[in-house]
Amino acid sequence: VQLQASGGGLVQPGGSLRLSCAASERTFSDYYMGWFRQTPGKEREFVAAISWSGTHTVYADFVKGRFTISRDNAKNTLYLQINSLKPEDTATYYCAASRALSLQTTPEGYNYWGQGTQVTVSS
Repeated sequence: VQLQASGGGLVQPGGSLRLSCAASERTFSDYYMGWFRQTPGKEREFVAAISWSGTHTVYADFVKGRFTISRDNAKNTLYLQINSLKPEDTATYYCAASRALSLQTTPEGYNYWGQGTQVTVSS
């Protein structure tokens, strides 16, 4: 499956963004999906994951209610709503698809990756 992330940009602290990830296949609903982020010189960091139907989700501790992962299987699209953005949220955000049968929180659990979308939080 090919993934195309979008929606990043420059936003002021306290602002919001909604990231999208469009999948190329109608079998999108067969995949558990996740979001990761990465800054230069650091490892890719788990952000959130969601089950096939969207019923089950898991978040990194640092999210603290500011992020919401969701999906629209009819549109083959994954979303990440980010509120109350902080400068430390600045990173390239990646979406990923997993063939696993459970929520995955490490990069090794994912089989396909999007190209990333840059989020910069600065005043």
